[in-house]
Amino acid sequence: MHQDFLPPGIVVLTGAGISKESGIDTFRDKDGLWTRVNLEEVATLSAWHRDKKKVLDFYNDTRKSLRAAHIVPNAAHKALAHLEQKYDGEVTVVTQNIDPLHEMAGSKRVIHMHGRDGEIRCMKCGTVTASDEDLTPASVCPHCQAVGELRPNIVWFGEMPMHMEEIYEVLDRCGLFMAIGTSGEVYPAGGFVLHAATGRAPIPSSSTSSPAAIGPCSRNTSTDPPPRSCRPMSSASWRMASGYKERPYPTCHLA
Repeated sequence: MHQDFLPPGIVVLTGAGISKESGIDTFRDKDGLWTRVNLEEVATLSAWHRDKKKVLDFYNDTRKSLRAAHIVPNAAHKALAHLEQKYDGEVTVVTQNIDPLHEMAGSKRVIHMHGRDGEIRCMKCGTVTASDEDLTPASVCPHCQAVGELRPNIVWFGEMPMHMEEIYEVLDRCGLFMAIGTSGEVYPAGGFVLHAATGRAPIPSSSTSSPAAIGPCSRNTSTDPPPRSCRPMSSASWRMASGYKERPYPTCHLA
């Protein structure tokens, strides 16, 4: 069926909070990763140039922790996959997470704006390769044979997120925008809600630290009706909208 005849698209922005119940640490909570690790030493391009071994060791350990047997999709990941399967329109998950839990749950349309676990990139030739091998300063690029130029295909602080053109395209045509498990403090992701607002998409949101709300998403003009006040969206409403029957995810419920 042509897209013009399908229901409006749904875009779901997810952050670290959605994977917390699966056993993956968040970043900015009081017990988050950046309270224990100096991000300037492991999550910047300058850190990689300064001490490649330290940065690569950190991401080797991170990859192994994400692949631990107990790290599995939780109810929130499964609910979004179920929504995509049952909804007649387009459902796109835009995630800030590098873990593969959305795909493991069954979601097909997933955009990893901060990169993803299991990929490496050569800083000399730019080639991205799927790999689960540990990286060291002596690692050799399988394409250009450069030594010491491989890094995780992950967006570090100060770098531009990936797939931004594709993300703005799905935001432009969405009829509903949701944010789950994200503080909205990091840009450009923090500005997606405003971009979606220009298209009058309703905006439910949920994070581990703030309540959810659904309200108007348009700048009022003389031809627009007065905007409605934001109102809470209950977890029951979310489950009804998605058709999902499993228990709601406790740390990013929409109540």
